[in-house]
Amino acid sequence: MESDGTTYYIVKSEALPEVFLKTMEVKELLKRGEASTIFEAVEKVGISRSAYYKYKDYIFPLYEMNTGRMITIALMLGHSPGVLSEVLNQIAQSGASVLTINQNIPVHGVANVTISLELKNMMIDIDKFIQTLEKTRGVKKVNILAKE
Repeated sequence: MESDGTTYYIVKSEALPEVFLKTMEVKELLKRGEASTIFEAVEKVGISRSAYYKYKDYIFPLYEMNTGRMITIALMLGHSPGVLSEVLNQIAQSGASVLTINQNIPVHGVANVTISLELKNMMIDIDKFIQTLEKTRGVKKVNILAKE
């Protein structure tokens, strides 16, 4: 159960009503650019726009459920050469994409860095990713500030 009280279930696609599967088809058509509008996509798969809008925020592939689409983390980094570079390497290895980086001037040998990441291509669980960052040389602290 998520902190907001939401409960998620894993269900085989064969057990889902057709409207859910068609909603996923619409999302995939739009994502791949095979339909340029929602109207065009729902026409192709044979559901109404209202059905699509009713269910679009409630069904998604398992790989998207990992963490959401975006996360913002705050890090305290030791002020030594290569520390931020190593953090960025860990991000790249995970498959996440950097959206923004904000680094403050180091004070007393520590720099505060805030990084927003896009997670749609992330290949590992967010908890393991945070643990990896925490073990990285020069990383003093990692906090999740926001998660979408």
